[in-house]
Amino acid sequence: MIFIGILVSVAAIGSFCWLLFTLAVFALPFFVGVTAGMWAYDTGAGWLGAITFGAVAGALTFGIGQFLLVSVRPLWARIVIALAFVTPATIAGYHATHGIVKHTMPSEGWQVAFSIIGAVAVGVTALMRLAAMAPPGSTGQGLVRS
Repeated sequence: MIFIGILVSVAAIGSFCWLLFTLAVFALPFFVGVTAGMWAYDTGAGWLGAITFGAVAGALTFGIGQFLLVSVRPLWARIVIALAFVTPATIAGYHATHGIVKHTMPSEGWQVAFSIIGAVAVGVTALMRLAAMAPPGSTGQGLVRS
């Protein structure tokens, strides 16, 4: 019976890690959507209005971020935009990893070490997914100029 419990635990941790890596890019839009929804609810929009407003705010955040990554030319500006999306994902990765590791390791030092490794892994994954979503800009190669 303990063997089945261990297998289920490993499967659950694997599922949560897969979900975290898959949804890491959406940490900033999710945060913006939840914050906007809470604000709308507090101003009297009701729960349906708050959910709708939060969903629209989150979708706009993601859409504007993608548009800026495609349309902005300077590399430093693209890096700043990407960091705006990657930073909340990295923080979420730290806390998610810490939540998993604190149940499996007694040492706080090792908990923090593994949490930092998890944060870096989630941040790099979010950066790679964000870079894959935005098509590369035109470099001007192959164009005939007269």
